[in-house]
Amino acid sequence: MAETLAERLVQDGHVALAGTQKAFIESLNQVVTDELSIEDRLNGEVRQLLKAYEREIETGQVDYQKMFTMIKQKLVRERGIIL
Repeated sequence: MAETLAERLVQDGHVALAGTQKAFIESLNQVVTDELSIEDRLNGEVRQLLKAYEREIETGQVDYQKMFTMIKQKLVRERGIIL
C-alpha cells in the first residue's frame, strides 16, 4: 500500500524526493501503520475504562455497545483525533 501511495504522490507531483524512493516508502509505511494503530489503542483504552461498569453491564443496566461508542466519541473529541 505504501509503495503504491508513494508512486502516486511522486507521479502527481505532490512530493519531491530528497532521498531514495525506498526510504520514502519505508517512512510512509511507518506513518500509515502508526495512524492505523491509533484506533486500536483507543479501543483498548475504552475497554479498560468500561471495566469500571462491569457490574452494570452484566445486569443489563448499561448497554455495552452504547457506552463504548459514547466513551470513544468523547475521547476522540477531547483529543482531537481524526479516525
